[in-house]
Amino acid sequence: MATLKTTDDNPNLEKTKWDRVQEMDEFRLLILAKKEFVVPATVFFVVYYFALPVLVGYAPAFMSRKVLGPVNIAYLFALSQFFMAWGIAFAYVSAAKRFDKFGAHILETLKREGYDDKQDGKRGL
Repeated sequence: MATLKTTDDNPNLEKTKWDRVQEMDEFRLLILAKKEFVVPATVFFVVYYFALPVLVGYAPAFMSRKVLGPVNIAYLFALSQFFMAWGIAFAYVSAAKRFDKFGAHILETLKREGYDDKQDGKRGL
């Protein structure tokens, strides 16, 4: 792994690029931004997903209510889960654009500090 020399008193000590990335405020902001999206999205998904079997078990009269011909609320709720999953995926793609900006800024900072992107091949860091 390529390393960056520290500016400490002992020039023989070297930091890995990963050590440097972990120290960056931009990296901390990236992790925070990801957590702010992923945790609520996961909680919403799990609650929405398990709401169908819970409602079918505890409110069968409500879930079996006909809406359009033979289609009942339970069928519509089950179908809505596909759209909900696609919606979360779309929201993640939108949020990932913001994550990519953090990552690009981190790479720019590393390059300014002497990082050579050819050192590690196609792995990035």
